[in-house]
Amino acid sequence: MTKYMVMQTYSGGEACDVPMSEWSPEDIRAHIAFQRALNEELADQGGLVDAQGLAGPEAAKKVVSGGAGGTVVTDGPFTESKELLAGYRIIDVDSEERALEIAARLSAAPGLGGTPIRQPIEVRQVMSAPA
Repeated sequence: MTKYMVMQTYSGGEACDVPMSEWSPEDIRAHIAFQRALNEELADQGGLVDAQGLAGPEAAKKVVSGGAGGTVVTDGPFTESKELLAGYRIIDVDSEERALEIAARLSAAPGLGGTPIRQPIEVRQVMSAPA
């Protein structure tokens, strides 16, 4: 088994360039129901390690060690971008192909009117530190 981090951004998808904050309540519920159902399926198969949604960038903090001067915590500036990391899953699966299959399903999550959003999903293997 190999662990992968599967990251969802909300930068819009090929078939949806409308921010979720502008979706109808029904479309949001359908999207969230899809995410929960996939999480439940992966958990039942023993492949879900963790899945979390993340707060928007307006709630983020940037932390830099200040050395002898102490830690510096700010609320920006952040990279100017319409893309934001909206959530992630850590999955533990038999192969990279399985991780990519799961990512493809996430990319097809329902958006406006139930149309698959075709959102880019990033997949990275979780690496272990050398012994």
